Amino acid sequence: MINLFEYQNKANFSEEHFENLEVFLDDIWNKREKSSYYNEDENREEVQHFLQFLHKSNQLKSNKYVGVIHFEDQTINLLPKIFHVASKEASDHDVRAIYAHVLWWLSYCRKLKFPNYQTGLNNEQADFCEILIYLFSKYTKELLSSSIYQKYVEVENELSFVKGRIDFDSYITNNLSRGRNHKVSCVYDSFEMDNNFNQCIKQVTKLLLSATKDNQNKRNLYDILFLLDEVSDAVISADECRKILFNPMFSSFETVRDYCVLFLENSVSFNYKNSLKLFAFLLPMEYVFEDFLFGFIDREIEGVNPKGQATGKYLDESKTFGLKPDLILDLGHKKIIADTKYKMVYADTNDNKKGISQPDLYQMLAYAIRFNITDIKLFYPKTILSNGDTNHNSIQIKDTLAENTSIIIEAYKLSILDKNITSESLNNCKRLFDNFEDLRSKLKEELEEILALKYN
Repeated sequence: MINLFEYQNKANFSEEHFENLEVFLDDIWNKREKSSYYNEDENREEVQHFLQFLHKSNQLKSNKYVGVIHFEDQTINLLPKIFHVASKEASDHDVRAIYAHVLWWLSYCRKLKFPNYQTGLNNEQADFCEILIYLFSKYTKELLSSSIYQKYVEVENELSFVKGRIDFDSYITNNLSRGRNHKVSCVYDSFEMDNNFNQCIKQVTKLLLSATKDNQNKRNLYDILFLLDEVSDAVISADECRKILFNPMFSSFETVRDYCVLFLENSVSFNYKNSLKLFAFLLPMEYVFEDFLFGFIDREIEGVNPKGQATGKYLDESKTFGLKPDLILDLGHKKIIADTKYKMVYADTNDNKKGISQPDLYQMLAYAIRFNITDIKLFYPKTILSNGDTNHNSIQIKDTLAENTSIIIEAYKLSILDKNITSESLNNCKRLFDNFEDLRSKLKEELEEILALKYN
């Protein structure tokens, strides 16, 4: 097992499969679906961003993705940089606690609804991917066992009576001209379980069945395939799956749909001549951090109406350079622009810039002027090495072109990890996220304090 932290450490990799892995990841990147987790530049970029391949030393180095790559019999864990400690190697127990944090962050993301299960996997070696597969397979199996989703789909069929509308072109060509006038070609709506949603579930289930090694996961996935035996095999894209809507009676199926989108967008199964096999589930961490904070504020902080990725404002008059702050927080009496920066910021009393990079400052200043909002917050994550206090740095800017209007730009390091959460404590908790109650309360308290600050 190889553990790589974003942009931090390096690891040796088998010379035998070094080139194959690089070729596979290049091919995956080129064939990937356009994802809501990638920005526009990355969706156009042709060079893969998952791993760095250091050819001189046959070493691997992680980029900005977190998740798991299974290649042959090797597991490569790509871990968030905020957990990296240079002086020690990450143990299996450390990795398990780290992945529990990633799952907790994902539980607040708008793109996914998580059931708060106990992990249910007794094997402490179960990796991030296996836990995700368990959550999907357990929830989906239980849901389909009680109710299989059906909807009206358009069916073309030959009947001995008229149903729906007659397809006259087909009737004349295939029936009347061949002496089969007693059969009528009809097009009608039928309440069917063989629909695009169930086809998508079946597609994802087969994908995950090829990836999992856990017996319980295999049982759950085989049970799903048994329940969907009458559903035809089809290839459904993540975008098509995302557009499937449900009426309130079937709202419980939204969770399954969101899981399917997550797997279709961010996982890849790749076989080469039935000998070399690769499975990867990878998420760009900076977008997970942004999505997590949006969801956390929306669900946990009362009196705040957050809006993400506001558009319609441009830096220039020709409307070429668009401005999209991560969050605009409406507190009723005022609005705040909040921008998430997934960067490692270290406290340095000798740093006059107070940990805020100059490009970030320029970007925030443009947001303030164009959106006419003078209160700006920069949110950075605390690391495993951070102290217990919430670091708060403030910079005041006077806009001389707007009658010396004060623009306040503040930077905060937020508590999004808990050092006390361990593999042992996870074993003792009844449900997956029970261990995170203290962290949830602490982050909520920090954000409430930050958003309550007022300036004269």
